[in-house]
Amino acid sequence: MSYLLLRRNKFVALLKRQSLIFPITSTEAKTLINPDPNIPQFQNPCSIFRIAHYATQSSKFPEYEMPTVTWGVIQGKKEKLVNRVKICDYLKGLGIITDELESIELPSTIEVMCERVEFLQKLGLTIDDINEYPLMLGCSVRKNLIPVLAYLEKIGISRSKLGEFVKNYPQVLHASVVVELAPVVKFLRGLDVEKQDLGYVLMKYPELLGFKLEGTMSTSVAYLVSIGVSPRDIGPMVTQYPYLLGMRVGTMIKPLVDYLISIGLPKKIVARMLEKRSYIVGYNLEETVKPNVDCLISFGVKKELLPLLIAQYPQILGLPVKAKMSTQQYFFSLKLKIDPEGFARVVEKMPQIVSLKQNVIMKPIEFLLGRAFQVEDIAKMVVRCPQILCSRVELMKNSYYFYKTEMGRPMKELVEYPEYFTYSLESRIKPRYQKLQSKGIRSSLNWFLNCSDQRFEERLQGNFIDPDTEGPTFDMGGKLEMPGGEIVTDEEEDESDDEVLYRRTLTL
Repeated sequence: MSYLLLRRNKFVALLKRQSLIFPITSTEAKTLINPDPNIPQFQNPCSIFRIAHYATQSSKFPEYEMPTVTWGVIQGKKEKLVNRVKICDYLKGLGIITDELESIELPSTIEVMCERVEFLQKLGLTIDDINEYPLMLGCSVRKNLIPVLAYLEKIGISRSKLGEFVKNYPQVLHASVVVELAPVVKFLRGLDVEKQDLGYVLMKYPELLGFKLEGTMSTSVAYLVSIGVSPRDIGPMVTQYPYLLGMRVGTMIKPLVDYLISIGLPKKIVARMLEKRSYIVGYNLEETVKPNVDCLISFGVKKELLPLLIAQYPQILGLPVKAKMSTQQYFFSLKLKIDPEGFARVVEKMPQIVSLKQNVIMKPIEFLLGRAFQVEDIAKMVVRCPQILCSRVELMKNSYYFYKTEMGRPMKELVEYPEYFTYSLESRIKPRYQKLQSKGIRSSLNWFLNCSDQRFEERLQGNFIDPDTEGPTFDMGGKLEMPGGEIVTDEEEDESDDEVLYRRTLTL
């Protein structure tokens, strides 16, 4: 008897719990607890509950033939399925392709989905943009969109550009501000990327926000420092070319550096090149760099002068060199009768000539032609000093009139020393010429212009005049030889080959 009483009490407790979900009247409860003796009894009390509950609810939901205590969950799934169909129909009506949305959870009502679509459109995204990445519709406005966009605006991306940022990198909407975004920003600040530059860097390369700190980014930085790049220059490098943080060292950066070293560039010079022009690491070694180097050699550039040429103008590694060299070579041959060998000497001395526009080149040439210089003489001047092709005509005109009226020298000297047009009239030519006049010294243009102020004063005080010397020469196998090399300070003698080359590169 006690056993039956215990089971009855448990059954009553069960009814009380179930009544929270499926309310029943007190009469129904009494009937279940004290059943009518005329009604057949079931040994399992749960069976009694199912029948009684179905009896009270079947009229409302006749489609369920075998309802159980899980009835509410089944109904929720059905409603969710119905709402999903309605939402997909709504999105299709807007022109949104819903095929990729089958695997993600959508909101429970059309109103919520409408809110998401309107929010994205206010950012500046179109239906086509949403179709490019429809998974953004799975992001909650309050839990995902607003926190992420507020953080992006905080770190420097203006509100007017948030739509463009999301369009370029929609995956950011799924990111956690604390776990994923903030650590990357902290890493960039640790590289000395200025706070005001963060927005620019991320707009340029938004995929940075999806990188792992211990992966490619850290490896790239460590390698650059290992080859001699100054740690304090990493920040400016990243600001100029943030893509380097996404490049693999073993397959992209290191092979390029090794190749440049193999053709004669010292590692220190390569490091300085990367510091000033970090975009060089983005040049494709096999498809661009190597073919360009081979092309320069095929046009007559001396192999031993390639390192100096590249150090002066690293951008030449990424240009369409063959097309530019062909065009410029034909132009120089047509206008100045300069043969291919002479053109190669021009490129060796000023590799920027391959990118110089022809209308810019013609202005100094036309100025010289207007001053009765012969084409053959101009060709000699250009081969000796191609830098005159970059000179401003107004400055050339002032220097020329001073030469003719004040100095009274023959034009032949300008043909032999066209570098005259590259010096400042007010700060070098006039002051030095006046000192020569006061001393009663007559010398060549090369002697009193092609030296430092200190050397010029030493020459004026001396009892003899140094002979004219050629310009600086470059030899990858030894030291940089400067005119008058017999007078060298101890500090200069202690410099390594790399340091001398670096100093020479900066002066160019």
